[in-house]
Amino acid sequence: MPAQPARHLAPANTPVVHELPSIRFDGNEVPVRLAVRQTEDGMWRGRVHFGAEDTEGERNTAEIFCAASEQELWESVRDLRDHHLRDLYRSLI
Repeated sequence: MPAQPARHLAPANTPVVHELPSIRFDGNEVPVRLAVRQTEDGMWRGRVHFGAEDTEGERNTAEIFCAASEQELWESVRDLRDHHLRDLYRSLI
């Protein structure tokens, strides 16, 4: 019988939002969040949200992060630098 994972963050398809360090863009602080979810097939996916939550100015990417494990997904996120996040944000506004 296969072992069950030690923990579940949320049911499949329910994203868990994590606060990331904000970025500076055109002299303003822009809040950054990462919404992470595990899909029914076991893959981990994430999208980046910029700006204040639930406001007209909020922008988000598609699920640009995809990994076989949560650890691999976070390694990808940690590899991003501020200039990458600024470029992503610039592409959305």
